[in-house]
Amino acid sequence: MKLYLVSLAVGVLVGVIYALLDVKSPAPPVVALLGLLGILIGEQAVPVAKRALSGQPVTLSWFMSECAPPILGAPRKSSTSVPPPETRNPS
Repeated sequence: MKLYLVSLAVGVLVGVIYALLDVKSPAPPVVALLGLLGILIGEQAVPVAKRALSGQPVTLSWFMSECAPPILGAPRKSSTSVPPPETRNPS
């Protein structure tokens, strides 16, 4: 959550700087951002459909662990116990 708040704060700061310099923001309009959100949601329709067609249950816990992270921009929780490369001991 802290990452999102910092991102929002920096965005507001940049917006203020743009306004003070009388520069138009290069950010896409809201309609383009909604289109990008639609793409993210649409990408997750395929795994949901595959799971449903295979007869497996589409539960909220499965959806939150497999589909929500790509939509929300959060990393998926790994089911393996292998540590990330920067924490492994090279031996």
